Amino acid sequence: MPLFEFRCSGCGKKFSQLVGMTADSSEPRCPRCGSVEVSKLISRFSRVRSEDEVFESLEDAAMAGDMDDPRSMSKLVREMGKELGEDGGEDFEEMLEQEMTGEEGEGEGN
Repeated sequence: MPLFEFRCSGCGKKFSQLVGMTADSSEPRCPRCGSVEVSKLISRFSRVRSEDEVFESLEDAAMAGDMDDPRSMSKLVREMGKELGEDGGEDFEEMLEQEMTGEEGEGEGN
């Protein structure tokens, strides 16, 4: 079964879903809000790489960045998540943005 990417028109959530080519023609639903108002996205193709290749590319990226620069580190963390197939979610993205701007999160530091 092919894997398609969708974006919810209601809440903006981007998600992937296996879509069957058989009689099961159920509409894709947003996992966040349950809406069926979704649009299919054009997916990037990927090349399967070995775990060693993935870690080598991440090591190169880490060596090229400035470990003391929050922007550089945020970029590296995002790249690591993408390479490893992990989505940190909105809370994670918000935390990275706070780190880049030097803001404190809710309930911290007061």
